[in-house]
Amino acid sequence: MKTLKFGGSSVEDAGKIRHVISIIKNEAGNGSLCVVCSAMKGVTDELIRAARLAEEGRPGYRALLERLEERLIRACEGLFPQGEREASFSPLFESCGELLDILHGVELVRECTPRSLDLIMSFGERLNCALIAGAMRSMGINARYVDARELIVTDERYGSARVDFTASCRNIRRRLGGALSGRAGAGGVIFIVTGFIAATSSGVTTTLGRNGSDYTAALCAAALDSQALEVWKDVDGVLSADPNIVRGAFVIDEVSYEEAMEMSFFGAEIIHPYTMGPVLEKNIPLRVKNTLNPSVPGTLIARDIGRHEWPITSIASIGNAALINVEGSGMQGTPGIASRVFAALAKADVNVIMISQASSEHSICIVIRAGEAKKALSALKAELAAETQARLIGNFAVMKDLEIVAIIGENMRGRPGISGELFSALGRAGVNVLAIAQGSSERNISFVVDGRDKVQAINTVHRAFFGAAGKRKSEAKLRTAGPKIAAPKKAARPKKAERGGVQ
Repeated sequence: MKTLKFGGSSVEDAGKIRHVISIIKNEAGNGSLCVVCSAMKGVTDELIRAARLAEEGRPGYRALLERLEERLIRACEGLFPQGEREASFSPLFESCGELLDILHGVELVRECTPRSLDLIMSFGERLNCALIAGAMRSMGINARYVDARELIVTDERYGSARVDFTASCRNIRRRLGGALSGRAGAGGVIFIVTGFIAATSSGVTTTLGRNGSDYTAALCAAALDSQALEVWKDVDGVLSADPNIVRGAFVIDEVSYEEAMEMSFFGAEIIHPYTMGPVLEKNIPLRVKNTLNPSVPGTLIARDIGRHEWPITSIASIGNAALINVEGSGMQGTPGIASRVFAALAKADVNVIMISQASSEHSICIVIRAGEAKKALSALKAELAAETQARLIGNFAVMKDLEIVAIIGENMRGRPGISGELFSALGRAGVNVLAIAQGSSERNISFVVDGRDKVQAINTVHRAFFGAAGKRKSEAKLRTAGPKIAAPKKAARPKKAERGGVQ
């Protein structure tokens, strides 16, 4: 049994949904399936925008909801025969009406709490998965829609809730396990599960953070002891670098679980950071594939992988970062300063991405998201006010508009000269490095540069470590790229009165 996950760009319109259904049918011929799907591309962002407009008392949220409704209509027209369209519209528009009522309530109270926002965002997955399951049934496929709020149990950290793994796995096995034990092609069922959304133990809607559908799929795969997890996106696999920055970026054939976790935490959006945990625990191989180019094998993420020829595996980066330097003579040899710094940041709910401290103990360098710099600075000033007043700690230096770049790879472990090659290449290119960090695992070396040096730094590192071999891989990828999906033919649209609408 496999678990499949399809991202928003893979299911953004009728043509792509039809193509995804053909992939699902092909996979179902080999066994039972659990399929996790995201909202249509861009819908979650539109729902957030609608919530903010309603909170401000601006009626523009109604126009956004009407556009969503129109998008659903077009999808239904491309997926259902003429005689089935009215029935297919009805449950979707009921959900749109419920969403309109919620947004109107936000408008009345002029407040959208994190809890309310999670409920509003949940409609993207709920609408799209109901649409996909209905389209499959219309094509004679035994598909069943499943709301993940009945499966995934979380705490009340709205916006990025933490999963109760034990309770969630129990729910998934109870709800899906028995039905998936048989072959889908022999009377079995294909479950279409909403990604990204979950619920507290009392049934309140939560979300797992952006791109959280990957995590939903990993939880389902682990609970069901899946043979494999396939994550279908709009890229050919895990790349050596961001192709929007490096023209010579190429697909890495195999990546270890640990490498994939490092990549996800350091900005590579190909996989949600928490996805690796459940599949690693169950030793379930994960493969990243391209919906638009299904013949390409993609990238295998597994425990036992072959060694490749390059000293590193990938380059990842995090933009819009800020650096705060805590410095002073009073820090030297004084126990507890570091713990107080990080406790103050934790209390302020500031996530520290990277840390660097010299052995002199004269300074601590902290790298965070730029959007959290203000509250981080306030927390540090409050915690260390006495030391600052006594001149034991100087004024806090803050730098913004920075980029964290990381080189990642299993081949780096125990291999002398990696750091020298990295910083020599950056030095020759005239890139100034502001801070450096390396963990004892030796799988990652991170450094901070000015955001204006981002493109030059990443291209310089890519050339230094991948060189001509990377260029050959990139050219081979272009030669073997498959055809793109054609847009669906436009069906005749029913009259407005036939399809209802948001009032």
